[in-house]
Amino acid sequence: MNLDAFEVKGGNRLSGEITPQGAKNEALQILCAVLLTDRETVIDNVPDIVDVKRLIELLRGLGVKIEKKGESKWSFQADEIDLDYFGSDEFQTNAKKIRGSVMLIGPLLARFGRAYLPKPGGDKIGRRRMDTHFNGLKMLGGAFNYDEADGGKFFIEAQKLQGTYILMDEISVTGTANVVMAATLAEGMTQIYNAACEPYVQQLCKMLNRMGAKISGIGSNLLTIEGTDKLGGTTHRILPDMIEIGSFIGLAAMTQSEITIKDAAVKELGIIPSVFKKMGVNLEFRGDDIYIPAQEEHVIETFIDGSVLTVYDSPWPGFTPDLMSIVLVLATQAKGSVLIHQKMFESRLFFVDKLIDMGARIILCDPHRATVIGMNRETELRGIKMSSPDIRAGVALLIAALSAKGTSIIENINQIDRGYQNIDGRLRALGAEIRRV
Repeated sequence: MNLDAFEVKGGNRLSGEITPQGAKNEALQILCAVLLTDRETVIDNVPDIVDVKRLIELLRGLGVKIEKKGESKWSFQADEIDLDYFGSDEFQTNAKKIRGSVMLIGPLLARFGRAYLPKPGGDKIGRRRMDTHFNGLKMLGGAFNYDEADGGKFFIEAQKLQGTYILMDEISVTGTANVVMAATLAEGMTQIYNAACEPYVQQLCKMLNRMGAKISGIGSNLLTIEGTDKLGGTTHRILPDMIEIGSFIGLAAMTQSEITIKDAAVKELGIIPSVFKKMGVNLEFRGDDIYIPAQEEHVIETFIDGSVLTVYDSPWPGFTPDLMSIVLVLATQAKGSVLIHQKMFESRLFFVDKLIDMGARIILCDPHRATVIGMNRETELRGIKMSSPDIRAGVALLIAALSAKGTSIIENINQIDRGYQNIDGRLRALGAEIRRV
């Protein structure tokens, strides 16, 4: 039986504590970095989600010795890598299923001198080009080739990478991670300007430094890396997932629930809390826990001159695009209006037609902008049958369904499972009526 849909009975007020999983986007980088050394690397707080499981299986296929040490702790040792495997049909097929597989290229190129990869998969949220990754690796000395046969394959090789100055042509998190990993084993000094500075990249750089790399400028958009011949093993703990934390804040507000988010690493959340406060959500920080009280209404702020608030995404330390869909859903039942400007991806707003079907007042201005007129609960959203288009929109629709009147069916939930660990079980523990059908 293929349980690929959620049946959600909305309208319940939830309560209790919930702990965010390890950060998906950090985990995908960190797991690729284990290929940079032949020594044991131990990673803790690894999320138990589809994309991470797929990447672990790719590493296992490459010959990495992998052992589960605890509920979310894994040991990796890449001392006997099968270089023929990543040219095999099996690897090519499996690597297509996960976009994070692209970050295998930097470590494989740096340590073994060559790498192959098919066009990676992932969310269908608009064009996500690979040029930034390969331009950076080519500047380090990699010889690149693209074969259009069989859906497209990337090849890159180099006898020895050479440090250089690299001006990234876009602020790409995964592109920065790939080039940083490759540069750690390059000869000489590499400077990466216009680098992404998300906490995920900072965590990767800190881990690499513990392995013996020499990276300075961590947290800024200018990274300096002194190449080394060899890296050692280390232990690393993945941060809690800031996207889950933002999703749970939105969930509490939409369902008028009293929820405590445990172990949220508040200092690593950037402007996420302040954006939700602008949306009228009351937040109380208790150490690293976030307490959200039940609210009868949340009032969207305006700008100082009284004009309609605009929420837009931008590279860190701006507001993450992964939470734009949550803010949009939250706005549907707020008091006031907001313009949601999704700058970084051109199809992430297309899920609003489902919200309109549920009774939300939304004007889709163009592929990047939507105006939401909050209903302040004068009219409840109604349950409908819908499909999850991508990970983040899927969870936004799930939050909408939990707040709606009646029953909703959300299909294609494998998209949600790619990024959220046991989300239905964890929500049931808060009192949600949700089951797989």
